[in-house]
Amino acid sequence: MQIHDTIAGLRGALKNAGRVALVPTMGNLHDGHIALMTQACDHADQVVATIFVNRLQFRPGEDFEKYPRTFAADCERLAAAGVGHLFAPDEAEMYPEPQTYQIEPPPEQANILDGEFRPGHFRGVATVVMKLFQIVQPDVALFGKKDYQQLMVIRNMVREFNSPIEIVGGETVRATDGLALSSRNGYLSAAERAEAPRLFRVLTKVVEAVRAGAQDWGVLERGAMSELQAGGWMPDYVALRKKLDLQLPSAHDSGLVVLAAARLGSTRLIDNLEV
Repeated sequence: MQIHDTIAGLRGALKNAGRVALVPTMGNLHDGHIALMTQACDHADQVVATIFVNRLQFRPGEDFEKYPRTFAADCERLAAAGVGHLFAPDEAEMYPEPQTYQIEPPPEQANILDGEFRPGHFRGVATVVMKLFQIVQPDVALFGKKDYQQLMVIRNMVREFNSPIEIVGGETVRATDGLALSSRNGYLSAAERAEAPRLFRVLTKVVEAVRAGAQDWGVLERGAMSELQAGGWMPDYVALRKKLDLQLPSAHDSGLVVLAAARLGSTRLIDNLEV
């Protein structure tokens, strides 16, 4: 695997590379990331992974400084997964001047759910993803479904800009007890880790209720919130939405997803299940 820390070096290495797949990450890789890398190998001749902790998507007081950085271990896992190129720039390479031009997703997509609790987050995500698209110029890019709202924003951005990039969503990878794999799981204490699978169980109950015919979304959402609170969680939201745009569904809509974000101790976890 070739490791590049400059845009020029990466672009030079990708000349005549054939079909290129991009998998952006912030590092601290787990099995969910590696599943995306493996999937990417089926879509392209060359896979480019990126590791860059993007300051633009963190609010003041969030965990930018303490976000886990495990570069040596990440490189070993990427090489074993068949990744051909790793782009790992520093901030000066990615943002050599203030990033005054930024991508502003529409408020109805970016200011709901996670965007309500993390103002500006999806502006930062969309901006860095657009920069990576311009740098790598991939044919296909892969993003995990665990960050469902992020995937929706990126898909819509690519469509509206007529970008010739295929966006592929990778299924959420879970531990045996159902907990969605996340770099932030490492923040959990032993007791919190034992409690954490409740989030998956709560979402599963909502999905089962909808499939059984329940249509009062508010009752289902409030019940799920109460169950999380009973386990010591501080939920931000549990919400049933349309998969296409994450807007509120009507009673007869199909193609739904239930999403949740909640704090367990000091750790904020997100998850979702498609109905």
